[in-house]
Amino acid sequence: MFNSLKTFQNKNSLKTNGLVLTCLFISFFSTVYAQQKPIKTIEGPSDFVQDSIRETRGLRPIEGNNEKSEDKIAKIEDYLIISVERDTTYLDTTLTIQKEYKFNYLRKDNFGLMPFSNLGQTYNSLTYNFQNTSLMPSFGARARHFNYWEIEDINYYRVPTPLTELFFKTAFEQGQLVDSFITINTSPQFNFSIAYKGLRSLGKYQHLLTSTGNFRFTSNYQAKNGRYNARGHIVTQDLMNQENAGIRDSEVSKFENGDEEFLDRSIFEVGFENAESLLLGKRFHLEHEYKLIQKDSLSKNEIKLGHIMSFEDKYFQYDQSSRSASYFGEAFVSSDIKDRATLENFYNEVYINYNNNIIGDLQFNLRNNNYNYGYNQLVSLEDNTIITNRLKGDIYSAGGKYRKQYKGFELQGEFGLNISGDFDGNFLMARATFNLNEDIAASASLNHSSKAPNYNTLLYQSDYKNYNWQNGFNNTESQQLAFNLKYKQLANITVDLNTLTDYVYFKQDENVSVDDVKQSIKPYQNGSTITYIRAKFENEIKVGKFALNNTVLYQNVQDENNTLNVPELTTRNTLYFSSQLFDNAMFLQTGVTFNYFTKYYMNAYNPVLAEFYVQNETEYGNFPRLDFFINAKIRQTRLFLKAEHFNSAFTGYNYYSAPNNPYRDFTVRFGVVWNFFM
Repeated sequence: MFNSLKTFQNKNSLKTNGLVLTCLFISFFSTVYAQQKPIKTIEGPSDFVQDSIRETRGLRPIEGNNEKSEDKIAKIEDYLIISVERDTTYLDTTLTIQKEYKFNYLRKDNFGLMPFSNLGQTYNSLTYNFQNTSLMPSFGARARHFNYWEIEDINYYRVPTPLTELFFKTAFEQGQLVDSFITINTSPQFNFSIAYKGLRSLGKYQHLLTSTGNFRFTSNYQAKNGRYNARGHIVTQDLMNQENAGIRDSEVSKFENGDEEFLDRSIFEVGFENAESLLLGKRFHLEHEYKLIQKDSLSKNEIKLGHIMSFEDKYFQYDQSSRSASYFGEAFVSSDIKDRATLENFYNEVYINYNNNIIGDLQFNLRNNNYNYGYNQLVSLEDNTIITNRLKGDIYSAGGKYRKQYKGFELQGEFGLNISGDFDGNFLMARATFNLNEDIAASASLNHSSKAPNYNTLLYQSDYKNYNWQNGFNNTESQQLAFNLKYKQLANITVDLNTLTDYVYFKQDENVSVDDVKQSIKPYQNGSTITYIRAKFENEIKVGKFALNNTVLYQNVQDENNTLNVPELTTRNTLYFSSQLFDNAMFLQTGVTFNYFTKYYMNAYNPVLAEFYVQNETEYGNFPRLDFFINAKIRQTRLFLKAEHFNSAFTGYNYYSAPNNPYRDFTVRFGVVWNFFM
């Protein structure tokens, strides 16, 4: 019955997505019509944000009655975007090279990520950031989380008039990518937003369909007297991928030789054509606070009492109609492989925040995590080992934050410590930032973290016998020392030094030969210390209407066990031309982007776990990727046209996203970002 229901849900997901998009389109056009009327601007914030990169600590209290204010024309600076940290920027409708970098499936700069061939698949990581302020293990299935919206990915809004945005981009073969968004302030005190991102893409290779959906609803409220503030969001996500394990080993030479017969990628034989994975999650999040003592002309002190509550329910499921013994080994069943790992996490935090003009911003908090991860039954292995089905309990922790800003100097700090429960953990983060002037800024940060490994490394159950384990790993400890120096657009240099102890990773089972089972993957812990250095250089040189934008990353790893593999050099260079045309009616930007990384032992992908694992047999990389683009802006509409990887036919067929998973061939794609507001 469950199989039938699951099939019905998959077949009807597109219908549901279409219904949601239709409703949003109706809202958009209704909003556009409504925006033709004169409308009054929300008072206050426009002088609070000076430019698109200035950070603040939230909005000032709203004063007076907006209905009695004079009519004003809304400014672009009034359309505010507020992050989870309450840093505020405003809407940016310009066309820059950064907009070109962010016009992708993730809608953010994906430098350091190697996309797979189909849109909506996973990404292979070319670099890692080990700065961490979490006290709890992560869920696992990390290869499926690149497009999973976490709490820190959600923004809140405050707008003088309704604001809408429509994003569209073509996919591979059948399907498209759409992201629709609308936000409205029903009053100066209350704002809400609704957004939905949907994708369907068939892909070039057999059995590689992707179908994903991310629904987001946010709201925020501020009392007229400024004492009470609340904000929250609801997010539901459904990320489905067909799995084929890549092209078979016997097909690799046909791909690399560039045989004309196989330029039609659909004729390649893949590992299997009977599996799919699904990551589904929903989250309800609320933050609210009340000012017990409020700053005014007589008092320089402020005391706030706050509460954060978040409930998240998610699961990862791998389905396969019949077992693939040559890939994953023997199974308890011969058909209907169905692995499902679930996590329910209920988070509560209470805090008290004290702010003083001299001391700064000081906070103390108490937190509780009620977690329940696992499976529905116990598993008994052939050697009589019993694999339990649940990791559940309560973690109580304490922490604090500090922030002080004085002229061009800012000091930040944060710490957390688990004081009760089955998982130990602690972190400490400190950062100092100094702005010498508008052109020069420098910062230094220190981060220490001790945290339990991901849930799926501690406990995993599968219908495949080799994918069952229960481990008592030590906490992974990391230390990071980072520096940043920025001078205008000419130089942005970031250097960080990382040390890792008890690093947990996946690799082929040491007791199983790849000749017998191609992927018998298990988690291991590296008992030695890893030293990892990164140095990143960014700059842009402009000469007239031409510009050269550069991002270069150097990495070095000292690891005697070869468990953390990254390319030594990764670079992205864009030469482009920008100009106003047709009496400034259109802004044009066109150029070529060069992407490259040196050869290294690239991680391989395992679909059963939705994880990447370490392999040290074959090096991949050392291939260029050239993209030609033409972008244009007409009023509030940005148009994008790109010839992706146009050099694929003449620089060699050695381009891979992961072992047995070739990267994309030459293709032309286009899209649009369209904003509506007054």
